[in-house]
Amino acid sequence: MSEYSPEHAADWANRLGPADVQAAAQRIAGRVIHTPTLRCPRLDALADAPVELFLKAENMQRIGAFKARGAMHAVGRLEPQARARGVITFSSGNHAQAVALAAREFGVPATIAMPIDAPAVKVAVVRELGATIVMAGYTSEDRRTVAYELAAKSGAAIIQPFDHPDIVCGQATATAELLADAAALDATLDAIIVPVGGGGVIAGACVATRDSSTPIYSAEPEGCDALACSLEAGERVAVEPGPTLADGLKPVRVGALNFEIAKLDVQGSFRVNDEELGRTLVRVLVRAKTLVEPSGAAAIAVALREAPRLCAHLGVEGRPLQLGVIMTGGNVDPALVAELLTKWGAQA
Repeated sequence: MSEYSPEHAADWANRLGPADVQAAAQRIAGRVIHTPTLRCPRLDALADAPVELFLKAENMQRIGAFKARGAMHAVGRLEPQARARGVITFSSGNHAQAVALAAREFGVPATIAMPIDAPAVKVAVVRELGATIVMAGYTSEDRRTVAYELAAKSGAAIIQPFDHPDIVCGQATATAELLADAAALDATLDAIIVPVGGGGVIAGACVATRDSSTPIYSAEPEGCDALACSLEAGERVAVEPGPTLADGLKPVRVGALNFEIAKLDVQGSFRVNDEELGRTLVRVLVRAKTLVEPSGAAAIAVALREAPRLCAHLGVEGRPLQLGVIMTGGNVDPALVAELLTKWGAQA
C-alpha cells in the first residue's frame, strides 16, 4: 500500500474492506495484544435509557493505546532497505510511543517530532523506548513540517499518524476484535462510537464493519471537531484546536483518506466538553475499575448522554441498546487523575 497519496484518497476509501483488516491482523499477530472487551452494568446504569456498553479496552494495549496497531503494521510493511534507514513521525503522544515501540521491535532508529506541550507522561515513555525526540511547536502542522524536513535530510521513512491505508487497516483490527468479542457474548452491536482525532481509528472502524453494516458514530471535543465540521461542510476543513483535556483529539485536520471513508460510512457526529470528559474518566475508573485518558473517555461520554436519541434513531425498543465504544488509550498524567477525582469522585 506504499503507493498511497492523499490525492488518491477517494479511490482508496472505496478499495479498503474487511479482507484488508484481516490481513493486517495476521501481520501484527503476536506484536500487539488482543485487548479485552469489558462489560460494566454499573456504568450502563448512568445512561438515561437502557443500554449495554461493550468497552473495547485499548487502554490495555501495548504503550497504553490503540496506536500500537497501526504503527506496528506500517513499520512492518516497509521494505527492509527503507526500514533500515530509520523512521520518523509527528505526534502529540500516543502515536509517538507506538512508532518508538515498533522501531524498537524491528531494530531501527526512530525520531519523533512532538509538540512543546506534549504530556510529560507520554514524552517520558517515548524516551524510555529509545526514540529521539525533537520538540516542534504546538500544532500538528508544526510537527508535521519539522518531521518532513528531518526525513528529507536523513532519508528515513515517514510513518503517518493517521492518513495512510496501512495505519487505517492496523487501527481497524481493534474494531474487528470488538465485533468478534461482542458476538462471543451473544451480542449484536447496534452501533459503535469512536473518539476522533486525526480519524485513523474511526476510518478503521468503518472499514472493519463494511460487511456487518454496523453504524459508526464519532465523538470529538468541542472546539477540536475537525471531522464533524468537515462532514457538515461536505469537504475536509481545518479547525484551530481549542483547549481540551483530550490532548490526543486535537488535530488541525483529519486525514484525507479518513475523511473520504467517513463521508461514506459515518452515520453521525457528537461533541463533548471537558466537564463530560473529566466526569466520565472518573466514572470509568470508579465503576469499571479501569483507567482511561480523557481522549479514551470521549466515546463513553457520548454513549451515556446520547443513549435515548440513539435508541430512537436506531429503532431500538423493548431491549437495551447495545453499543460498542472504543476506549482508545490510558496514558494520562497522574496529577490530572488526582485533580479529576477530587472534582468528580463524589458524583461517580
